Amino acid sequence: MVNHYFLCLMGIALFFSACRSSESTGKQVMIVKAEVVRSHQGELQITYPGRIKAAADVDLAFRVAGPILRMPAEIGRFVRKGTVLAEIDPRDYEIQLKATEAEYNQIKAEAERVIELYNRKSVPVNDYDKAVSGLQQISAKYAAHTNALRDTRLLAPFDGYIQKKYFDANETVAAGIPVISMINTNYFEVEIDIPSVDYVRQNLFRKFSCVADVFPGETFPLELIDIAKKANLNQLYRVRLRLKPDTRVALAAGMSVNVVIDYGVDGTSLMEVPLEAIFEEKGNSAVWIYRPETKSVERRNVQIRQILKNGKVVIDKGLDEGEMVVTAGVHKLKEGMKVELLKPVPATNIGGLL
Repeated sequence: MVNHYFLCLMGIALFFSACRSSESTGKQVMIVKAEVVRSHQGELQITYPGRIKAAADVDLAFRVAGPILRMPAEIGRFVRKGTVLAEIDPRDYEIQLKATEAEYNQIKAEAERVIELYNRKSVPVNDYDKAVSGLQQISAKYAAHTNALRDTRLLAPFDGYIQKKYFDANETVAAGIPVISMINTNYFEVEIDIPSVDYVRQNLFRKFSCVADVFPGETFPLELIDIAKKANLNQLYRVRLRLKPDTRVALAAGMSVNVVIDYGVDGTSLMEVPLEAIFEEKGNSAVWIYRPETKSVERRNVQIRQILKNGKVVIDKGLDEGEMVVTAGVHKLKEGMKVELLKPVPATNIGGLL
């Protein structure tokens, strides 16, 4: 305990001695802390706001018209691909197909007879052409009526949820009019808009992910679908990303997220300094450079590329590796001011008193 107090008194005595020494010279010398500028290694990140949307949000319609016989689909219900969602009364289409089928069988038999006679050179070519043409026409008609009967049933095109119903059973619907709305839940999409400065370096994009405020601490991976080749009215480029549903959380269309893009360095020499070294003056970001030959400081404007989570700042322009920047008391310094560097604390200095 006695040694501890002794060390404390010694430190205070040295401090006042240094102050008196400075005062005796008539010059103000500030003691500052500085760190060496180092090159930045690794990837960078940019973040953009986005929103989750259903990968497929579609309106489904019948390809034929008629009264709706039944509509088993219920709003909010999950359905599998191929499930019958609604059905038009098929009776008229069944009658139509039976009549066409009878006509088809008759014309086909006659056409086959004429073709056989033509192969034996027993009928002229005009009869052969009429038989082939007639068979082609009735075949197309038969196929169309077969499809019409099949189209009286509206099937789910993918796994998903019923979002809306525009009609009910016993109502008559025209062909092409939306009947049901579905959303695909196999995966979601996230859309963001990026400026041209990031569009031109899209070849440097390495990884995509997103975070949502409603699920703190969770990060969800994304896959790039495409980037628009043309800017919108705001001069931004639309980026579409695929987000797979996560069984741990209940992701849903409409949620807001922040999309994080990890990208590589484009060959530019980037530097890294502590955030404490940066200060703003006249709208510019700047640092104080320590000049060991004159033991003074020099103001230097810098261009910030990114602020990292570890408290470091990536500098695009303005610094060279190996230079020293002041990291404490930056707002008290002036151009050309004489300073002294704070000496590093020795490993044997218990309690940091000396």
